[in-house]
Amino acid sequence: MYLIIVVFVVVMLDQITKYMIVRNMTEGMSIPIIDQVFHLTFVLNPGAAFGMLEHNREFFIIMAIVVLMFVVYMRKKILEEPLPIQIGIALFVGGALGNLIDRMKTGLVVDFFDFRIWPVFNIADIAICLGVGVMIWSIIREELKSRN
Repeated sequence: MYLIIVVFVVVMLDQITKYMIVRNMTEGMSIPIIDQVFHLTFVLNPGAAFGMLEHNREFFIIMAIVVLMFVVYMRKKILEEPLPIQIGIALFVGGALGNLIDRMKTGLVVDFFDFRIWPVFNIADIAICLGVGVMIWSIIREELKSRN
């Protein structure tokens, strides 16, 4: 149940922040929070991370659905994994769902966090990266434990 809550919280935070950006900014608008360091910049991204594979809406939708179906299929096995793996998967799924919602609605993903030296991103992207990072950390930690 807690994993569903993690997924729900990620999707809600992602969609609420995107709604606020779309409602209060125009595309391309940038608001400096810390000048030349961190801005809120409204970007509509037709691709994946860093704008890769632009304008492949169907590909991204199909891939997200396949991954989500796989997670549902593997849910019993996932619940047998260590807690950090479970949380990492829940973060990843929440992020994937957040961006999938955007792609299904408009074919574009709303991005807005802009650190000026990095491509603009959103909460779903953070959840995906954090989820993968937590899973990698957990796997490495378990491997090191088994060696000792």
